[in-house]
Amino acid sequence: MTAFWWRLVTAISVIVATSLVAKVVDARMSRRDLAPETATRYRVLRRTVFATIVFVGILSALLVIPHVRAIAGGILASSAVLGLVIGFAAQRTIGNFVAGLMIAFTQPVRLGDEIEVQGTNGIVEEIGLTYTWVRTRDNNLLVIPNEKLASETVVNATIRSSSAVAEILVRVPVASDLRSIVAALEQDGARAYITALGAEDASIAVRRDTGGLSAEEAASELRLVAQERLVALGILPRRT
Repeated sequence: MTAFWWRLVTAISVIVATSLVAKVVDARMSRRDLAPETATRYRVLRRTVFATIVFVGILSALLVIPHVRAIAGGILASSAVLGLVIGFAAQRTIGNFVAGLMIAFTQPVRLGDEIEVQGTNGIVEEIGLTYTWVRTRDNNLLVIPNEKLASETVVNATIRSSSAVAEILVRVPVASDLRSIVAALEQDGARAYITALGAEDASIAVRRDTGGLSAEEAASELRLVAQERLVALGILPRRT
């Protein structure tokens, strides 16, 4: 085997080994059940560690090849100019990355929080290194650059709570006693709001902290409780 092929095999082996190490480290770090404020920091830390391991591994593999080392030496010799060029070219990306770290540690938003950004409401599903994903009420996915999220005014409905919020929408006849219905639905820490009045139906949003459950489980429990209370009030028919 020639020297070139030997170096190429070595470089590929280093990249593969680095990828495996990064995946193992990420898998070990992900096996934790954490509170939302801790989980947010931990998720960003995991991604940063993963990206760093992969970057160092690829760089180490490339430096095995002499031609790459020569190019790297020239690059390092002109590092000031290169840094200036890269800084201008990747200004937005670097800004998003730094903003992601700021969000992770200052925590204006956390995983599972219900937030409003520029008039759009949704639940924070993912906080990445450069973007944050928010699931809106109509089930669309809003992707927000971290730099924009860090600089915009954000309304956080759950920032004081250690858990996320589950929400359901209940429709009742508009001629019903809405005050009694809202009072019944607001028991056990839930909050109920009349969100719309139509010709035949009224829409009531019911919200409650998930209390350690997933958003889907908490919403399911809310629906069951709402059904029981609407039956007790005579709004829904009682099954025999």
